[in-house]
Amino acid sequence: MEREIDKWIDCTEIKKQVPHAPSGTYNIQPAGRSFPFKVYCEMRSDGGWTVFQRRSGGSVSFNREWIDYKSGFGSLSNDHWLGLEQVFLMTNSRDKSWTLRVDLWDFEGGTAYAEYKNFKLGNEQTAYKLQVGPYVGTAGDAIRGAYPGTEENGYGFTTIDRDNDGCNPCLVEGDIAIFSCVQIKSGAWWFSKCGSAALNGEWQPDGDNIGSSSGLHWLTWKFPQHYSAKATRMMIKSE
Repeated sequence: MEREIDKWIDCTEIKKQVPHAPSGTYNIQPAGRSFPFKVYCEMRSDGGWTVFQRRSGGSVSFNREWIDYKSGFGSLSNDHWLGLEQVFLMTNSRDKSWTLRVDLWDFEGGTAYAEYKNFKLGNEQTAYKLQVGPYVGTAGDAIRGAYPGTEENGYGFTTIDRDNDGCNPCLVEGDIAIFSCVQIKSGAWWFSKCGSAALNGEWQPDGDNIGSSSGLHWLTWKFPQHYSAKATRMMIKSE
């Protein structure tokens, strides 16, 4: 159900003002935005969360260029990416702090999550640099990495047409040097030496989801397996 309510800053505010508001599509207007835009709000007992990534299959391609990741794509009620600029505007407020939640589903019926306090993105000039604070959860802290030197915190966003992954080369295989994590992982992410988290790669079906270089990976979840998740969701709420 779509609700035409302007001037609300985010889904957290909607949940506070309308405690029984259902999950669905709403209009919000963060500070600094001249007009409202639509988001999907996940209304939970712990607050209203603004969803900015959802994966559940291969129908929506996430192998896209910078402009698409900046502005967003997909269907809000299904698989989508909200847009880096929208997330930046939401988290840029000085009077609020934000929590990032990552939800993961596997093909065996299991789930896991990771939450990070003090989440925010820099502006486009910083390549929407990722910032996260303390971690809690059951999936492991993949943003800080399963291996030393793979922390993605503090890195800009990389797409197939803009490389901000901070490695040169990223990997040497035999006589071949690979100079961008996107060549290995596909999709787009806050890569650092290709890191341990990458949820925007090519979706893999059951049976083909283990060991693939591309996929929906959160390496600390099923370490040391490279396991591509069945479904993922990324969302934020304000404090």
